[in-house]
Amino acid sequence: MAESYSEQIDQKNILKLRELLATLPPFCKQFFRGIQDTTSSRTRIAYAYDLHVFFDFLHQTNGVYRKMDIVDFPLSLLDQLEREDIVEYSEYLNLYIKDGKKITNDERGKTRKLASLRTFYNFYYCNELIKNNPAVLVPLPKLHQKEIVRLEANEVVTLLDQVEEGTKLTQSQTRYHNKTKVRDLALLTLLLGTGIRVSECVGLDITDVDFNTNGIKIHRKGGYETIVYFGSEVEAALLDYLKQRHHIVPLSGHENALFLSMQNRRITVRAVENLVKKYASLVTNLKKITPHKLRSTYGTTLYQETGDIYLVADVLGHKDVNTTKKHYAAMEDSNRRKAARIVKLRDV
Repeated sequence: MAESYSEQIDQKNILKLRELLATLPPFCKQFFRGIQDTTSSRTRIAYAYDLHVFFDFLHQTNGVYRKMDIVDFPLSLLDQLEREDIVEYSEYLNLYIKDGKKITNDERGKTRKLASLRTFYNFYYCNELIKNNPAVLVPLPKLHQKEIVRLEANEVVTLLDQVEEGTKLTQSQTRYHNKTKVRDLALLTLLLGTGIRVSECVGLDITDVDFNTNGIKIHRKGGYETIVYFGSEVEAALLDYLKQRHHIVPLSGHENALFLSMQNRRITVRAVENLVKKYASLVTNLKKITPHKLRSTYGTTLYQETGDIYLVADVLGHKDVNTTKKHYAAMEDSNRRKAARIVKLRDV
């Protein structure tokens, strides 16, 4: 039986993690074994990158550990560090030089790296391998909620019209458009009509689509499978594309992929990002539209139509409804204000 796309990605990530672990202190392997059953391979890679930044910071700034290679750092160093060391690391994250390039972190980047360090420290502390936990003493940066960037209803119409017609495309873009517009329309209609992540979209196989129930089986970020349902517009766009797709001979290993690139391989996340950018630039210059913003467009529309934050959380695949509330808090406030205007106590 052929391996699924998610299985292939997991295997690549496992090999990548081994490569990254070879650059970290040996005791880190305990941590990654400890979180293996509760995290995705992609999450573990993110931890490895974040921890390498931390150990590189120590290697550059700590008088004792500057003389040692990172792979020789002992577990005891975690006990030797103090709160002030973590504060200095937090400041270091604002701006540092790596391979001759300036690296900066906004509040979200800093928060993620400091949260990774907290998780790392907590593992050894809770397993009684260290006695001190200075990472927990340093507060995470306060995150300021950003306004949700999304397409308005009229912009969605214009976007899909441009995918179909391509009237604003350049001459060279038009040549490719004639070959890909059916695929592009199906792909963008699916993203806008279901709110799935771009990684979930490119991972779809033909057999994951069930037109009897109008459902697609997707592999969520946490590694689990679920069914997401689509409406008639998505159904029509997918059926049109599949008529074309059945006449394409995919490269070996890509036979099951739903969406194919011009090279007849499974389309990549980067390719989808580029095509969204291309079409969105024809619609609006004021908003930076990415596949994730199409997801926000879907989530916003669904919440406006239903007012059900739990439904939005479930369909978008948020494990914690508070994650959804955080993003759509402004809309909740708008609904509460609307309620105040609706209820009348006396006729005026």
